[in-house]
Amino acid sequence: MSLFEKIFNYQIVSRLDESGAFATTSQERVWLQSMLADAAAVEAFTPSTLDKLRLMLADDELLEADGSLKEKAGSSATSVYHPLLRVLRPLLRSRSGISMSYRLRNGCMHERMPGFPYKLEFSMVKKEWSLLWYNRRHRALMSTKLSNIVTVTTEELSPEEAQKFTQRILGILESRKEKGIIEIIPIYNAEMSRILYAFSCFEKEVEYVQEIDTYRITLTFQADECEYVLSKIRFLGKRVKVVQGDRLISRMKETITKALARYEEE
Repeated sequence: MSLFEKIFNYQIVSRLDESGAFATTSQERVWLQSMLADAAAVEAFTPSTLDKLRLMLADDELLEADGSLKEKAGSSATSVYHPLLRVLRPLLRSRSGISMSYRLRNGCMHERMPGFPYKLEFSMVKKEWSLLWYNRRHRALMSTKLSNIVTVTTEELSPEEAQKFTQRILGILESRKEKGIIEIIPIYNAEMSRILYAFSCFEKEVEYVQEIDTYRITLTFQADECEYVLSKIRFLGKRVKVVQGDRLISRMKETITKALARYEEE
């Protein structure tokens, strides 16, 4: 793709974004139509939204699998939709307060706990949703699995109170941030896009050191995401190395020590 084509495509995407329009491919429309046929779609969408989507896709062809696609030895699938998503999303948009009853790991219950919901998070590893929220009684930022939440009700908050709690949450998240610098081994510079994709869900900055023909990626992440960052680094293997970040370096050394102990020759 030429530079002119990249600039032209960027301008088109920017105009669409400004107008609130969203461009889809025929493959994406076929995929969406197939997803709407799933039983979970009835729970995930309101009846009016579901009818609107089906009407928009009425002229698209159905995906013809005709039994030729089979999955063997697959693990049992669980639905990624949770009924509380429909309850919590409007509360997040309206920046309302909540009163929540939820279970702890040991089975104990916390009832009618006042809070301020901040964000819904989905774990790709555990395949489950969690609510990141501020506990107004204990003045603490908490993450609770939706499967542990028993009841949620709305509590009125003034815009000033909502802004105050938001700033507190942002301050807590900022204090929990960690940084690490990852270097790409020069012979793997051609795989730059693949390496960046592995870190796509993290805040990052890329620097090129011309003298040594080396790219350096500065990652910023939450402290509790350290193990996930490490899993990405291990996945990339000898393409990268950690040059800064005490916790990352320490854990990688621990991993290497265990690997050598397991596979070293007698």
